[in-house]
Amino acid sequence: MNRFKIILRNLLLAPVLLVLLFEEWGWEPLARVFAKLAKLPFWARLEGFISGLPPWAALLAFGVPVASLVPVKLLALYLFSQGHPAIGLGLIIAAKVTGTAIAARLFQLTQPALMRLTWFARIYTPWKAWKDRVLAQVRSSALWRAVRSVKAQIGSMAQKLWASVKGKPF
Repeated sequence: MNRFKIILRNLLLAPVLLVLLFEEWGWEPLARVFAKLAKLPFWARLEGFISGLPPWAALLAFGVPVASLVPVKLLALYLFSQGHPAIGLGLIIAAKVTGTAIAARLFQLTQPALMRLTWFARIYTPWKAWKDRVLAQVRSSALWRAVRSVKAQIGSMAQKLWASVKGKPF
């Protein structure tokens, strides 16, 4: 019985870990990209407005754009069903990346207000603690360290390639 519980737990945790890994490698970098837009005057004013929203308005500012991507994902599923898997997959990937970037930045801007909602703080605080514990375990694994090493090597090679391309006139 104990072995069955371990197998079932691991099967259930696998999709959660994939989401956490995507968040780790997608959420924060994409939020940084969107944060660079704050150099634009309009964008800076918009972010200032969003940051100053009261809690319930912040919840709407965070939730509505994220929820608005659901029809795009449904369209992608429709395209799959109509025999257009490449377009459907491209749409899903674009929606996921765009949605993650928007959600990540909006969450950074609205988190202080959202944490003033008792029910949100009651859910978010243990979730964050659990997520941090799981990520600490994942990060300490040999597989994670190996993947990070390969990622760093690829990044270094990409920077060298970019520098060589950038330095040569066409």
